[in-house]
Amino acid sequence: MPMLAARLSRIKPSPTIAVTTKAAELKAAGRDVIGLGAGEPDFDTPDNIKAAAIRAMEKGETKYTAVDGTPALKQAICAKFKRENGLDYKPNQITVGTGGKQVLYNALMATLDPGDEVIIPAPYWVSYPDIVLLAEGKPVSVSCPQNNNFKLRAEDLEAAITPKTKWLILNSPSNPTGSAYTAAEMKELTDVLVRHPQVWVMTDDMYEHLVYDDFKFVTPAQVEPKLYGRTLTVNGVSKAYCMTGWRIGYAGGPAELIKAMAVIQSQSTSNPSSIGQAAAIEALNGPQDFIARNNAAFKQRRDLVVDMLNKAKGLHCPKPEGAFYVYPSCAGVIGRKTPKGRTIATDTDFVTYLLEAEGVAVVQGEAFGLSPHFRISYATSTEALKEACMRIQRACAALV
Repeated sequence: MPMLAARLSRIKPSPTIAVTTKAAELKAAGRDVIGLGAGEPDFDTPDNIKAAAIRAMEKGETKYTAVDGTPALKQAICAKFKRENGLDYKPNQITVGTGGKQVLYNALMATLDPGDEVIIPAPYWVSYPDIVLLAEGKPVSVSCPQNNNFKLRAEDLEAAITPKTKWLILNSPSNPTGSAYTAAEMKELTDVLVRHPQVWVMTDDMYEHLVYDDFKFVTPAQVEPKLYGRTLTVNGVSKAYCMTGWRIGYAGGPAELIKAMAVIQSQSTSNPSSIGQAAAIEALNGPQDFIARNNAAFKQRRDLVVDMLNKAKGLHCPKPEGAFYVYPSCAGVIGRKTPKGRTIATDTDFVTYLLEAEGVAVVQGEAFGLSPHFRISYATSTEALKEACMRIQRACAALV
């Protein structure tokens, strides 16, 4: 076996993928497992988007494209940013990657030098700190507890900024909590950033369209135009358009940064799938009515899960504004014993207990940087969610 690079020791495999894989293995072995770890809609890709991909194949659009996206897709992305976010980008300010994760990776690889700091509000999507570490930067986690609705406060952002701070990564609505920033809350953060011109903003807007109860989504450069020149606005088609497997993410930002990101991509994957890009054009330009229908189902599921988890002994589940996750506290079960006499000392212990005792696979809060919590994805059938929540209630009631 070859000697492995030292950088590999800095990171760990994705915990959310690990949970999903474990659940699939147990199912294959005959266990009755309900997997609530995967962050993807259970709805199929809309037919018009699939048809656009088929047409592209039939027309022979199966060759290499420009490294960071076709002109047609870049135009569709420019139109989307203008139409939905009030942001003016030209095609040379747009990048397209193999999923949002590659876009984030390219940006950090293109900008971070050893020791550069990246502020990451916790709880965070599991990949942010590890990508920063791969790029030889230093992730600076800022705790955003439940009593702040899991949101970064202006004073905490101010306190975290140092002369070495290069980026703030902001994810709204959030994975794992579903919390989203109102325009007023976002303005408080952008006011801080305006005072610190060395800090750039990487905003992960992947769940933009998945908001409920008349919540109005905003993105930082929209709220504070002064930040436009140092903001990378990242988005994609995976969540709202039910296209997780198509692997198309994109971003708008300063042309110089976008060009540098294309250099990274040219020496890693080259272009995203030509077929996926054709499908993404239809997703952005085509009918959007199915999003509201899907959201109505997600909202119903959210309300069901929040209600049932709050009836479980020792759990407390706030109601999120968006995405398709809840992030309940399991502080009330810490220190209790399972029927087999094992003490629940951490949220990882609790998650392990749920899987072993009741066949429910969720992700521990430790993976997202804030314990004692766990994440449930409610992007699955109502029947599965009801059954899973009943099992969780039963598991909590059995603790002594």
